[in-house]
Amino acid sequence: MTAHAEQQGPDPESGTLPTPPHPQSLLDQLRDANEKLVVSSMGAQDLADQADAARADAVTADRLKDEFLAMVSHELRTPLSAVLGCAHLLDCGQLDRARTMKMIHVIARNAKAAARIIDDLLDVSRIIGGDIRLDRLHVDLSAVIQDALDALRLAAQDKAIDLTFVGVAVPALVAGDALRLTQVVENLLSNAVKFTPPGGRIEVRLTSAGPQAEIQVVDTGQGITPEFLPHLFERFTQARTATMRQGGLGLGLALVKALVERHGGSVHADSPGVGRGATFTVRLPVLSPHEVAEVERVNIADTTAAAPARLDGVRVLLVEDDADAREVLGLLLEIAGAKVEAVGSVRGALRAFDGFRPDVLVSDVGMPDDDGYALIRHVRAREVDGGHIPAIALTGYVSSEDHARLLAAGFQTHLPKPVEPDTIVAAIASLASLGSR
Repeated sequence: MTAHAEQQGPDPESGTLPTPPHPQSLLDQLRDANEKLVVSSMGAQDLADQADAARADAVTADRLKDEFLAMVSHELRTPLSAVLGCAHLLDCGQLDRARTMKMIHVIARNAKAAARIIDDLLDVSRIIGGDIRLDRLHVDLSAVIQDALDALRLAAQDKAIDLTFVGVAVPALVAGDALRLTQVVENLLSNAVKFTPPGGRIEVRLTSAGPQAEIQVVDTGQGITPEFLPHLFERFTQARTATMRQGGLGLGLALVKALVERHGGSVHADSPGVGRGATFTVRLPVLSPHEVAEVERVNIADTTAAAPARLDGVRVLLVEDDADAREVLGLLLEIAGAKVEAVGSVRGALRAFDGFRPDVLVSDVGMPDDDGYALIRHVRAREVDGGHIPAIALTGYVSSEDHARLLAAGFQTHLPKPVEPDTIVAAIASLASLGSR
């Protein structure tokens, strides 16, 4: 604009016309202006593209969240429906003893299935956060496999599946967490039972050669497509594909991979194709001969199971705000021989404390009004012997932070819900014996 204005007339001082700009200079200026416009336009387009991508990601995240919640809801409703149906049949009072026992077993199996779903979700969260702990001991893999087989035998029988184990004569010892390794084999077996048709066959093989032990779960199930094999151990992948027809969150194999790798091992799957079964192979490092020589001469697989613990004469103060849970747990402890005072609040516990004089305190943590932390603070602040009474925390909060916080607060033991009857009875018996010393 300035150059154009200067060409409208002579310079008032000199009376001469100004020299017009060189054409190349005008072209350069126009080119620069055009480039700036292009850059500005590209920047605006980039911002628009980023906004569109963010909106698309948000929509996808919402869709996946909705799908995930629907999937969890479905998987929990399935076992809960079985539990409620069996409870209704039992309430009718028209079943003979055999059918009554069958309904009881169905309730127990489906309750454990629901608990497994919750545990899998929590385990995935721990793995993502790097918060999964291993209690490493010397473990015989034969015992691990037998425990897993016992857990899945009924499910296999329901489908008339032949479930066999081919082991080794010499114990295959590893340094690992027995519960987590059992979880690995249980998940592999559960997967095999789920995808093997009625009348099929599942074989578990254990071999040990050199520095590694190998566990194989071989089934005659529906097999795996070559395209899906690379994604088999990804979280939720199964749930978005084949397992939508079979049930499951698609977490079991992801947990298997994470737990095996935490033990320094590896896992992979093979399948000849659809309808031709599958083989899952877990390899774990075994103890060296020197390490084996230092292990106590106890064959875990052959040890005689200890008799269930008894609580004869043990006085237990039970604090649980849920009336049904309080009644059931109190009855279980009474059957084990304990004298139980069951209350539903911290205030009720403190009122009962002096008159009942418990040997062991068992308390829920998450309660309305005052919680288990408040109760243990009151108990530990007592000047008389109540301040030293052993205490067990029962809670659905199961992270390592929760565990550490409960122990720091004054509880001796933390048992996550749902707790097995034998587990809590054994824990109370152990603490009662310590408290009596």
